[in-house]
Amino acid sequence: MALDRISLTSFRNHRATQIDRTRQFNLLVGENGAGKTNVLEAISLLAPGRGLRRAALAEMAAQQGPGGFTVSARLDAGAGEPVQLGTGADGAQPGKRLVSVNGAASPANRLAEWLSIGWLTPAMDRLFTESAGARRRFLDRLVLAFAPGHAATASRLEAALRERNRLLSDPREPDPQWLGGIEAQLAEAGAAVASQRASTVERLAAMLETLPSEPFALPRLAYKPGGPLEADALALTLRQCRGQDRAAGRTLTGPHRDELAVTMAGKEQAAAECSTGEQKAMLISIVLAHSRLLEEDAASQRPRVLLLDEVAAHLDPVRREALFERLRQGRAQVWLTGTERAPFSSIEGEMAVWEVRGGEARKVD
Repeated sequence: MALDRISLTSFRNHRATQIDRTRQFNLLVGENGAGKTNVLEAISLLAPGRGLRRAALAEMAAQQGPGGFTVSARLDAGAGEPVQLGTGADGAQPGKRLVSVNGAASPANRLAEWLSIGWLTPAMDRLFTESAGARRRFLDRLVLAFAPGHAATASRLEAALRERNRLLSDPREPDPQWLGGIEAQLAEAGAAVASQRASTVERLAAMLETLPSEPFALPRLAYKPGGPLEADALALTLRQCRGQDRAAGRTLTGPHRDELAVTMAGKEQAAAECSTGEQKAMLISIVLAHSRLLEEDAASQRPRVLLLDEVAAHLDPVRREALFERLRQGRAQVWLTGTERAPFSSIEGEMAVWEVRGGEARKVD
């Protein structure tokens, strides 16, 4: 067990929802719009970042509510006392995220030190046809499961990148010494981010090679860096490219231009050119390979949570059973959503079920 006693207060359409007595498999069942995905989104906020919808904090607060919201859960790490994790926003400062660990204020990036959370949502079916930025965010979520400090490093990179872009877009000539200092920070953080991304893709690609080609289509992964991988080389490139970057008004080289290239094994066809079904299957394969890799990684033994939104409804019975079997073999706590229970009949005796209706979740025994 990973998360239990989950509480949502004034979160989207959930005024006051309590979820407890969880198991490895947990199913939220109800009609479309009932609030199932809202529960998954709330859980996803117990990790660094903006959650599975990437929504602004103000959008998550319940309408006609106090303007803020809270999400909390008890984390059972398997050893020692349970840890109480919480996050939310105050109505007086709706744009400021609040995070707590055992009641004490904490930076959001520190949440990654306590547990790993991954997700698969219908919106991610477009991952291979969206911008490279969407794939970088997906990759960074995978990296975070192995390296909790990646979130803080990525934040330093983004801060340095914003500052350099601000200086470059200023009509006044930037101070070379100040610009050089920003570039040094960007290069140091960028090299660390790129190194973690490259390592994760390499490990994932190797794991995918060991998996059967059926019933899920297998992808081949490649990391394509957006600039030099070494800090010194990146700093030199940034310095040499000041002129063209200033003309463009932004930084054109660096890990913010990285790409996760995905092709379908056997067909050697870019994922973006594959059918919707093949893309879905490849995405599931990546998530399952990542989960298996974590199982074998001695340094990644934090509790893990997988949020799978409407994943079973779009799989045929053979692939659905294969998915459940692979999840069953792992140690991750799994959260599933569906409009009916029938697709989950093979794990009926293994799952806890909540019926979600109108922003309320009722445990079904």
